[in-house]
Amino acid sequence: MGTETEPFRTVPAEVRPYLTELVRRTRAVCGPGLTGVVAVGSLALGDYRHGRSDVDVTVLVQGPPPAAVLRELADALDHRRLPCPAAGLELVVYAADFARLPSGEAGYLLDLNTGAHLPGRAAFGPDGGPSFWYAIDRSVAHQAGIALYGPPAAELIATPGPADLHAAIRASVREHGDGEGHLADNRVLNGCRSVTYCRTGRWLAKRDAARQLAATEEHFRPLLEAAVHSFERPRTAALPLPAPQVREFLTWARARVDEHAPAPGA
Repeated sequence: MGTETEPFRTVPAEVRPYLTELVRRTRAVCGPGLTGVVAVGSLALGDYRHGRSDVDVTVLVQGPPPAAVLRELADALDHRRLPCPAAGLELVVYAADFARLPSGEAGYLLDLNTGAHLPGRAAFGPDGGPSFWYAIDRSVAHQAGIALYGPPAAELIATPGPADLHAAIRASVREHGDGEGHLADNRVLNGCRSVTYCRTGRWLAKRDAARQLAATEEHFRPLLEAAVHSFERPRTAALPLPAPQVREFLTWARARVDEHAPAPGA
């Protein structure tokens, strides 16, 4: 069982006090039913950008717990009660037994979005929306998640099977290709991350994935370099990127993802 202090040394100083309090509140609400708290997303991949990135957290509980417990947790972590210093908090709660099994399903008990730059959301169970976000996040968590409380992330969270994960990655590229509700730089960088995962079997930080592709894809290099430059600015100061080039790149990325579809039955 991990300690409460050691893991926090591996997360950026700007969010360390916040995550410490988040874990404290989560333990207070969930009690002995809490199995683990894991930092995922950009925190796990070492690419957190203060003023740009969200804080992504996965919580594992025995259960499912009573609905009142999940509502109490959502209330305790709401930005109005616990101000998030990042762009926002994206927190997902899973039953521990579900998270240990490979799955492409959404499968969450609570999906909480809260913060200064996020539209508020508290969904208590899958609502019919896209499931690919959750499958990809669990794959990242399995590879690189930072256990803030409880055992190592890979012991708590399984990555989806190859077919389910490929379907999730393909859906992600399609979502960012459509573009609605996403910054242009993030659309491009998510495409980069998807392609590099399909080629290497490892999740890279978005900027690292873009730099890797820029080194080999000369045609797209100016766009990828511009996307990285924009991503290094605050979310409210993101730079415009040429829409035709963004669409061309994401069409190319989708084709590269399709080339790596797993064999039937894999």
